[in-house]
Amino acid sequence: MNLHAIYHRPNQNYAYSYDLETIHVRLRTAKNDIEQVTVRFGDPYHWMAGGGGGNLNAEGAQGWISHEIKMKKEVSTDLFDFWFAEVKPEFRRMRYAFILESEKQRILFGEKKIVPLTDDDDLNYPYLNEIGNFFCFPFLNPADIFNAPEWVKSTIWYQIFPERFANGNPALNPDHTVEWGSVDPKHDTFYGGDLEGVIQNLDHLQELGVNGIYFCPIFKSPSTHKYDTTDYFEIDPQFGDKATFRRLVKEAHQRGMKIMLDAVFNHCGWEFPQWQNVLKYGEQSTYKDWFHIRKFPLIENDFDPLTQPGGLNYDAFAFAQNMPKLNTENPEVIDYFLEVGRYWIREFDIDGWRLDVSNEVDHTFWRLFRNAVREVKKDVYILGEVWHDSQPWLNGDQFDAVMNYPLGDAILNYVAQNKINSSQFVVAINKVLTDYAKNVNEAAFNLLDSHDTQRLLTVCGGNKKKALLAYTLLMTQAGTPCIYYGSEIGLDGGADPLCRKCMIWDKDSQDREMFDYLKQLIHLRKTYKALSSSELEWIQASDTGSYLIFKKQLNDEIIYVILNNNNKSQLINLSSLPEGVYTELLTNTEVSMKATLPVKPYTAWILKKI
Repeated sequence: MNLHAIYHRPNQNYAYSYDLETIHVRLRTAKNDIEQVTVRFGDPYHWMAGGGGGNLNAEGAQGWISHEIKMKKEVSTDLFDFWFAEVKPEFRRMRYAFILESEKQRILFGEKKIVPLTDDDDLNYPYLNEIGNFFCFPFLNPADIFNAPEWVKSTIWYQIFPERFANGNPALNPDHTVEWGSVDPKHDTFYGGDLEGVIQNLDHLQELGVNGIYFCPIFKSPSTHKYDTTDYFEIDPQFGDKATFRRLVKEAHQRGMKIMLDAVFNHCGWEFPQWQNVLKYGEQSTYKDWFHIRKFPLIENDFDPLTQPGGLNYDAFAFAQNMPKLNTENPEVIDYFLEVGRYWIREFDIDGWRLDVSNEVDHTFWRLFRNAVREVKKDVYILGEVWHDSQPWLNGDQFDAVMNYPLGDAILNYVAQNKINSSQFVVAINKVLTDYAKNVNEAAFNLLDSHDTQRLLTVCGGNKKKALLAYTLLMTQAGTPCIYYGSEIGLDGGADPLCRKCMIWDKDSQDREMFDYLKQLIHLRKTYKALSSSELEWIQASDTGSYLIFKKQLNDEIIYVILNNNNKSQLINLSSLPEGVYTELLTNTEVSMKATLPVKPYTAWILKKI
């Protein structure tokens, strides 16, 4: 037995409150090393006799009231197995330890030590009741439960880059606006996209089936991307005014669509009034402590690029001179941005905040931000931009989710770029699932492309069958999926700024096959809740045939997904599926299950037993 690989910690993704009565417990062991794991648990103060009023070592304590639950092997990665159990402690607290069994060994794994056990050791064996060595879950407090808004789990997002979606009011066009879609975008190319254009095309979003709109920043800014904010309380004039935005939110809500805004609290733009004050008055500025300034002058002409990138004497986003970093530990800055968060919810009834470069802002600020916006709207969604391990932000006191790039990367590496095989893809997804608690994964923001990345179709080398297969994987995973504007009709584009092309509105120039397929996927996800469930079981993963079979389940609803990630048709062995008659949900056709199933290249079957 590989004792070094055994791991558990009584918090975060290994032991956490799932709901008001349920605690989820997870254990890691070496891959293929353990045959069975049992979690032994009970209330630390519940004894037949004695107990000493809470003293775990009280004299005369006899007959600890305990229970045992066999854990299931949840998933495996390249090195580890993960074991999982749902525990419902009678009194909402527990001490617990793990009994691990292999072919030749049986042990108790506790917080302080590992104890060898024999087959003859019964429940009265001292080490099985020495709860001072047991892990502790002190109390299932309602306030500690990760509580992302329930509505998020059934939301399909549509991301809009406002400058490039639709020009609904040409009178708002900035100077030097070019004709819509006439040239490939550069960083400073304006096409005139605005909020009125979004309103005029809500029918398109409704037909597609999305029920959430995520906007890149709409606040006043001199750039096309608006991530260099000038005024956080004003809409950029090129997009319209507050009356137009209020109308947009109202019309979207009437269609059952949520609205999420993008905000940058890590840094501001060059024209931000408080920064302009610092530029003008230097050390005498009343706003100099709003920023991370090391010394004056702010910019030096003679500098060492290795030790002083850009000659900056202040912190900035990615050393960009025009994006000075805000000091979110300053009380005035805190008050200002907490009010920004409250204002757009209070005045316009938005439903969510996406927070740019959120990993560079201190955790204390985010805790204050969460409390502030939740006071205005209890179920507002808080989404952080974090590209790496995000556990510090996902403990229930800051964000409801982060942008789930690891999931998207796994899908792209498997389907779009053939960088990994089926087994490696399974491992990648299992790592994503076990990195976080189940209720965190259920609210994760899943995406395949965005304003920061190459478009999906481009990553797929222009192969739309690959793109649709990638979407099939996206739409059958737990979390809340997002479609980047235009990807549903075949819009392509390389790295920024080419991933920000103008939306194509001429239907004859749109790929309607892609649109119709994605529309059907969205419909199925809404209809069959098992597709968005966190209950996933891998049935087959063929490396030679490059295909997958997995099972999604929610209560009694069971759905099988079969994907052929191959440029050739495959006869896929179905012996591991229950016999019977199935409905193929994408085509609504009846399938009589046989030994093998012919599946065309880069095609998926979604099967539900009749």
